[in-house]
Parts: sequence; structure tokens; C-alpha cells
Amino acid sequence: MRLRNKPWAKDKIEQNPQYVVQNPEQYRGKWHEVFGNNNPIHIEVGTGKGNFITEMAKAHPEINYFGVELYDSVIVSALDRLIEANLPNLRLLHINAADLAKYFGKSDISRVYLNFSDPWPKTRHEKRRLTYKDFLKLYEDIMVDGGEIHFKTDNQGLFEYSLMSFSEYGLLLKFISLDLHKSGFEGNIMTEYEQKFSEKGNRIYRCEVKYQNEQRDSSF
Repeated sequence: MRLRNKPWAKDKIEQNPQYVVQNPEQYRGKWHEVFGNNNPIHIEVGTGKGNFITEMAKAHPEINYFGVELYDSVIVSALDRLIEANLPNLRLLHINAADLAKYFGKSDISRVYLNFSDPWPKTRHEKRRLTYKDFLKLYEDIMVDGGEIHFKTDNQGLFEYSLMSFSEYGLLLKFISLDLHKSGFEGNIMTEYEQKFSEKGNRIYRCEVKYQNEQRDSSF
């Protein structure tokens, strides 16, 4: 995906600290101070233009949400949505997903959403996939016991790879759909990519997996 340069994006991000958290490392382990409550926190890694996370926050005011996005030119679109919606239970983080442990401590997060992540199809890029074992360990390190990953993609190869990765890591498979929009699944909130791909007739894959409360081999 080619990103259109928006030279004004950085300034806009800095001008809206009430929506895009500045210096987020200072809140590691104490995010309740930002939201003013102890509600569970869910994060979307790679939030894109923000439709999914904004609609989730509207639908579930009892949950606090973060949209995590690296690129300036993308997160400003999510910022526009948040400014319009003005939701007290949603914030944005302009950070690299690989650095999540710098900003979240153990048990800070209850659920991670991975929606239409870059498939990185070449074998040499496997470690960049957000469902690679190193990322699964990263999510585990910031999640409550029994935390969950909810994963959606239109890429069959990435879905098959991810199911294998989840299984090898020891995650419990709670839900799987090989054609989400024909499954009767209720409460689905679409991302921008999901709407685009489904309109083209692409099949949407979805699964939910859960970390099991067992002592893991530290050498994994």
C-alpha cells in the first residue's frame, strides 16, 4: 500500500494530545489514570483509518480502547473520526507495534485485535507478521491471564499460517470462520479494508484464540 504523504499530519497529532496520547511510556501499568476508571482495555494493532475501533468504542462503553498505528498519514484519519465521535473510552497511540512492551505492562490489556494485517508473504519476512511467535509472546507479556486475540483477514495464506502459529504457541482456538459474512456471526464491525474486499467478493476469515494459564517453556 502506497501512503500519501501528509506533511501536516505530525503537527495535527501533536495538537490533539487528548486523543493521541503523548509520551505514552509514562502510563505503563497505570492506564486507568488516562481513562479515569479500571475498565478492561482492548487494543487494535494497526488501526488504519479507525472505523473498526471507533465503532467498537461506541458499541461497548464499558471497555476502554486503543487504536495503535505507526504511520502519521494514516493515524490522522483515525484522529478525525475520534474528534468527531469524542468518545471518552477511546485513545490513539502513534507507536510501533513491536514496542508495545515499552508502553504496556503485564495485565494492562485484555484483548488484541488484528484486522487485515500486512501478510508479508515472502518467507524471509515471516518475522514481520503480526501473528509470528515473537509477536504472540509480546502480546502475552502485556495481557491478563486468559487474554484473547481476535484476528480477521481476507488472505487465506496468512490465515492458514496464523492458525498454525497460534496452535504451535499453545493458544486455545475458541472460534473460527472460513467465510465470516456467510456464517451468521452477529455483531461484526467491519474495517475499511473488510468492506472493500467483501464488496469485491473476497472471503473474510476470522478466528478468536485465547492464552491458556499454564507455565510456558521460557526457551520457546
